[in-house]
Amino acid sequence: MPNPTEPIDPDVDLHVPAQRTELHLPFVALVSLGGGLGGVARYGLSLAVPGAWGLFFINVLGSFLIGMLMGIVPRPLVRAFFGVGLLGGFTTFSSYAASWSWALVVTPVCAVAAAFLGVRVTR
Repeated sequence: MPNPTEPIDPDVDLHVPAQRTELHLPFVALVSLGGGLGGVARYGLSLAVPGAWGLFFINVLGSFLIGMLMGIVPRPLVRAFFGVGLLGGFTTFSSYAASWSWALVVTPVCAVAAAFLGVRVTR
């Protein structure tokens, strides 16, 4: 029986050294750098396209690019930088959910469709 004070991730066994790669400094550094750059890109685009339309465009574009990335990039560190970091920082699902608008309903559906389309385009 697992110790209830320790977090449990069913996909990762930290006793297996090959599965602990996400804890290494290069991975964390790349995700952090990418997240910062993605946040700056999101801010710049939100100035050009403000309001709900800007958030919608950012989330759908980011989801499409994440789908494309997952379809073509096999290297974990590249995916960490661009997918988790840059595009994770670029998309802003928490911001759009903070206020009620048409985007609250439409964005998740369009974003999932865009991610699916991004994967399909690359395969």
